[in-house]
Amino acid sequence: MRHSGPAIRRAAAWCHEIDVCLLAHRHCMAGLERWVWSIQPCQVCILVTSEVLLTDNYSYDYAILKAFNPFYAFDYLIRNKYEGWRSLGGILLAFTGVEALFADIGAFSRRAVQISWLGYAYPCLLLAYSGQAAYISVHPEAYSNPFYNCAPPGWPIFSLIVAIAAAIVASQAMITATFQLLTQIMKLSYFPQIKVVHTSTTYHGQLYIPSINWLLMIGTVLVAAIYNNTTSLGNAYGVCVMFVTFFDTCMVTLVAILVWRIKPYFVLLPWLTIACLDGAYLSSALTKVPDGAWFTILLACLLGSIFILWRFGKEQQWGAEASDRFPTTHFVKTLPDGRLELTEQYGSKSVGTMEGFGIFFDKAGETTPIVFSQFIRKLVTIPEVIVFFHLRPLEVPFVAPENRYSVSRLAVPNCYRLVVRHGYMDEVITPDLASLIYEKVRNHIVARALERDGEISAKATGAQPEKTMVTETVAGSGISTPTRSSTTSARLESLERAYNREVLYIIGKEQMKVKVGTNIVRRFFLKAFLFIRDNSRAKIASLDVPMDKVIEVGFVKDV
Repeated sequence: MRHSGPAIRRAAAWCHEIDVCLLAHRHCMAGLERWVWSIQPCQVCILVTSEVLLTDNYSYDYAILKAFNPFYAFDYLIRNKYEGWRSLGGILLAFTGVEALFADIGAFSRRAVQISWLGYAYPCLLLAYSGQAAYISVHPEAYSNPFYNCAPPGWPIFSLIVAIAAAIVASQAMITATFQLLTQIMKLSYFPQIKVVHTSTTYHGQLYIPSINWLLMIGTVLVAAIYNNTTSLGNAYGVCVMFVTFFDTCMVTLVAILVWRIKPYFVLLPWLTIACLDGAYLSSALTKVPDGAWFTILLACLLGSIFILWRFGKEQQWGAEASDRFPTTHFVKTLPDGRLELTEQYGSKSVGTMEGFGIFFDKAGETTPIVFSQFIRKLVTIPEVIVFFHLRPLEVPFVAPENRYSVSRLAVPNCYRLVVRHGYMDEVITPDLASLIYEKVRNHIVARALERDGEISAKATGAQPEKTMVTETVAGSGISTPTRSSTTSARLESLERAYNREVLYIIGKEQMKVKVGTNIVRRFFLKAFLFIRDNSRAKIASLDVPMDKVIEVGFVKDV
């Protein structure tokens, strides 16, 4: 390649960049755990090789060790003034990529990152870069490609292998960091829900998001093809890194004041010092905006707008849904003869009963699901047995079966709530979900009956057994109601009859429309949010249940 034309060299370099990108994204599909075990030896080899190859260059100029004194950095800026400030943008290339170690802090503990950085990676990088500087001080012509030119004779091929391995490792770190950040953003409701695959039963943070992996791969290939040179890529990446560094400085300051409760006058001086340093690098990097840095700023603004828009829309949606978050007794009441009737607020209509076992998917897990309130108010009928089914994810791989399920009985007859606490590797939504729910509800009914019998036996020491009657009469009504034992039998009979008759999975399909009279700006943002919402992944896509038993209850909310 050295003796070929510039166009051929650029084309060959571009092909190698694409190969590295495709290899990094392809390995992410195999799971982060396997990938981590495969790159750990590679990372150690990269740093050790860089240190061994470049530390020997200190023999050219030991005076380079003076660079560890920050006085010479300020002296350089004072002597070179404007040109020195402009050169700070190029210095960014020396540590772009170093932050990839911190990008994976979601997958590794803070202590692991601190030890690996301070005890190993940082010293190796300092020795490698200062070794290159020592070599260039004697051989100024080597500045054009210092890493390869500083290598000992006969080592260029091995240096190339090390460089390719380093590119793959850094690319993979940024890919997995994107998965980590996007998962956290989805939990905070700043991004639509997309499919996330957990690749490890041991570590919670090891994730794989198929759609994002493909988008990153396509975007990386396009960016590499459009820029077609490392200088423009470096400018784009350098501005991004300095913005992150400057924002981190400000955010840590806010955390120190608001969370750690440190007095502001103790925080002001450190923040001002570090912010001035970050500001100097950032201002210099911004001069590179016309030369390629515009892309990262544009991309950051676009993504930030999507995040803020989605959060704004979700807050409006939550406000609209709050009007339906009431207990079941707000919608329906039980008459003395056991029949159900809507409350006076909803017309006092008599509620009919349909045969079957109705499973309502509950998003909140606390009050009445909106889908149930819409179902009973509009259809004025309910299944014979009702179960509000709520999934509560925990940040553990598995939850023991004895701690996973929680069943409670609600005010409406034959109405139960089942809360499933599950880990990220547990399979909960399965084709036999109805049989699982039926079993848990039945066990709850039996267990409650046994508990009541035990309490009665404990309190009945010396009491006459005749006091436990088969039926008891409601005073003033003349209506006979069953005792605890007969009530338990009736509940079990109703449960079994409904389950054997028909099983229905009932989910809500909420449509939203903008209120009449909304101002133009608010209407525009709400319309944009609804467009993204209508084209994002639907809840029914993640249901692994028989589709012929699924009912979607549609309803409209004004925002």
